[in-house]
Amino acid sequence: MRFHAWMAGAVAALMLLMGSVFVVNEGHTAIVLNLGRVSRVNLQPGLHFKWPLVESARVFDKRLQVLPAEPERYLTSERKDVSVDFFAVGQIEDARAFYRATGGDESAAIARLAPIIKDALRNEINARTLQEAVSGDRTTIVKSQLGIINRGASTLGVRILDLRIKQLDLPTDSRVIDDVYNRMRAQRQQVASRLRAEGEEQANEIRAGADRDQQVILAEAERDAQKSRGEGDAEAARIYAEAANRDPSFYAFQRSLEAYRKAFSNNDSVIVLERNDPFLQYMRSDR
Repeated sequence: MRFHAWMAGAVAALMLLMGSVFVVNEGHTAIVLNLGRVSRVNLQPGLHFKWPLVESARVFDKRLQVLPAEPERYLTSERKDVSVDFFAVGQIEDARAFYRATGGDESAAIARLAPIIKDALRNEINARTLQEAVSGDRTTIVKSQLGIINRGASTLGVRILDLRIKQLDLPTDSRVIDDVYNRMRAQRQQVASRLRAEGEEQANEIRAGADRDQQVILAEAERDAQKSRGEGDAEAARIYAEAANRDPSFYAFQRSLEAYRKAFSNNDSVIVLERNDPFLQYMRSDR
């Protein structure tokens, strides 16, 4: 009997000892509840003691946690749909507030944080145009709302350290994509029309310059040709004059031959002249 009583006492003491000791791992924190009331908070990693049967310990992970969320659809300032896929990175900052707000349930904390983050993003997207939301700096969108998100998250004992937009797309089931494509086509057509107009203007300038240069070249060529013809005619007249002065009778004979050739070039020509007409002076037999 004594042995059994000793064994029972040893087992009871061991259970009491085990019930009074708990360990907080690195990267975690803990709170101690005394009959359901928070008595100690933010316990550091290591070995800790509590009163068995009276106190209980709750250990929480203080490491950075990724809080995923489903993509949300928002409206821009132009009433255009955009689908925003995002995630948040946070950690437990106040174990007491976290336990009181969520009962220590992380899924409950995520469910309560999601609306806070979504509302903040909605306010930011609603204030921007579609082009600003799609092509703008996403970090600017996040930073401007991070303080607002943390004011709401502080009631849960949580702090959001970063918020990242993974993807910002146009919903495939809306007319936004068609509108964007139509706008892009219109912009490209506008650029193409402007380039064609500029090209046509340059072509007209080049053609006008070429036509102007052509007229100048032709005028200069005609001037030079007239000058050359005039000089040639003058030279020919001088030569003819010199030749005529050297032998006037031969010159008269040559001119008569040329006149005969022109007069009788057509075989059907008939010329009626007097017998003593000077035109026939070189055709008389006595000559």
